Parts: sequence; C-alpha cells; structure tokens
Amino acid sequence: MIIRWESEHDYVLVHVHQDMFGDWIVSRAWGQIGTQFGGLKHMLADSRTQAMMWVDDINHIQLSRHFRKVLETQDHTPEARDAMRQLSLLDQ
Repeated sequence: MIIRWESEHDYVLVHVHQDMFGDWIVSRAWGQIGTQFGGLKHMLADSRTQAMMWVDDINHIQLSRHFRKVLETQDHTPEARDAMRQLSLLDQ
C-alpha cells in the first residue's frame, strides 16, 4: 500500500509492505515537492495491524497539518511505481 499527502510545497509518502521474511515494514519519505530535499525512515512493525495503526497515526498528523491525501493505491499500479521511484531516489 502506498499513500501520499501533499501541502502547497511539501509531501509525505508512506509505503507499507512485507519483506522477504514476512516482516511488515512502514517506509515514510518526506520533503519539498520538486526537490530532493527530505528524508526517509523505515520502521519494522510487529504485525500488519500495528503497521496500519501507524499509518492511521501518520494520516491524522498530516491532516492536522493541512496536508491533503492525493494518492492511496496498492503496490502494483502505475501510480505506485511512480511513487516508488521517488522513494528509491531518497534511499541513495
């Protein structure tokens, strides 16, 4: 699952997935739109339930900061591939 929030100048992107060991990973990227300024954090969840609880918390925080949700999709859509390219640029 990939979710993206944006404000006028900034974005937050969250990717929730299982790794090859079956662990649930929540990756969060943030930064300024149109630049490579930002950060990337990976968190290991105990379960899918915990990962989704973290996503709910992130959603609440972003909405309170007046970000709007602009994307919510599953991993294998064209939109998700574009979002993952952005994450891979930050991971270098």
